[in-house]
Amino acid sequence: MKKFISMLLCLILVCGMAACGEKAPEEPTTVSLVSGQSYGSGSKTFRFSTTAPDGTETEVTVQTDKDTVGAALLELGLVDGEDSEFGLYIKTVNGITLDYDKDGKYWAFYINGEYAMTGVDATPIEDGAIYALVAE
Repeated sequence: MKKFISMLLCLILVCGMAACGEKAPEEPTTVSLVSGQSYGSGSKTFRFSTTAPDGTETEVTVQTDKDTVGAALLELGLVDGEDSEFGLYIKTVNGITLDYDKDGKYWAFYINGEYAMTGVDATPIEDGAIYALVAE
């Protein structure tokens, strides 16, 4: 009987430990941007602007040693997303997640006010350029 109780307690303990190891998927988090602030450090500098679904605009300065806009923004936690067949699909900016498949909205990428013809992870950083992500 003692063996049975010991085995039962061990089984309960193992099941409890397994349940503790399972975590719910986390929502992506990004740095909360503050207009006028500078983020990062490095030899390359660019301005980064966001426009939220409610029209709120935020503009910051980014400094980095990365070669592409996407790599710099990811490294600093300014955006979050997932790899797709077309490159980095940005879903979260400034704590706001948009997913075209779920809500019909997405983060559009602009370079110096023009809709970008390249993705953020394929766009080389140009000093002084303004890169923007706009909720559309």
